[in-house]
Amino acid sequence: MSPSEFTALLLLCTAASFTPGPNTTLSTALAANGGLRRAIVFVLAVPVGWGLLLGLCAGGVGALVVAVPALRLGITLIGTAYLLWLAYKLMGVRFQLNPTGWTSLPAQWREPDAQLRVGFGQGVLLQFLNIKAWMLALTVVAGWIAGKPDALSRFTLVLPTLLLFALASNLSYALLGSLLRDWLSRGARLLRFNRVMAAVLVLTAGWMATL
Repeated sequence: MSPSEFTALLLLCTAASFTPGPNTTLSTALAANGGLRRAIVFVLAVPVGWGLLLGLCAGGVGALVVAVPALRLGITLIGTAYLLWLAYKLMGVRFQLNPTGWTSLPAQWREPDAQLRVGFGQGVLLQFLNIKAWMLALTVVAGWIAGKPDALSRFTLVLPTLLLFALASNLSYALLGSLLRDWLSRGARLLRFNRVMAAVLVLTAGWMATL
C-alpha cells in the first residue's frame, strides 16, 4: 500500500470514528452513568464487532447485504429499533399505574434493572445492526482491499488500523463521560444529559432509516 493510500485511509478512519454516532454516544452515556469501568466493556466490544464485520465484508458478505434489498432493510429496521430501545432505556424513566393514571419517575427513583446496561455481546451485535457500519466497511474493502494483488497483506494492515481507531475514539468519549460524571451528579443534570444522549440516538436511528 502506497503512503498516499494509507494517508487517505487514516483520514477516513478519523472522520468515521471520531464523529458522533451510536457507538460514541453510548460510550459517553455509559461512562457518565456508571463510570469508566462499566463503559470499558462496551468500548472493547466495538473494535471486536468491527473486526468481524470487516472480515465478513472482505469475504463478500457485505456485497450480499447490498445486493439483497430485503436483507438490507431487515438490518436497518432491527438496528433502528434497537437504537430506539436504547434511547428509551437511557431516558432513565419507568412507569407505574396509580389512581390518576400513568406517571414517569425520574432517574434517581428507577430500579436497578431499568438502568442502561450494554454488555460485551450487545456491543458486538450493535456493529452488525448498524447499516452505516456495513457501508463504511464496504467502502474500505472496495477502496483498499478488493481486487488488489496484495489483498491479504492489505487486509492485515487495514484491520488493525480500523480496530485502533475504533478503540481510541470510543475510549476518548468514555473518558469524557467519566470526567463529567461528578458534575452531572448534581441536581437534575444527569437526567437532562441522558435525555440529550437519548435524542442523539433517536436522530441517529432516523438517519440510519433513510440510508
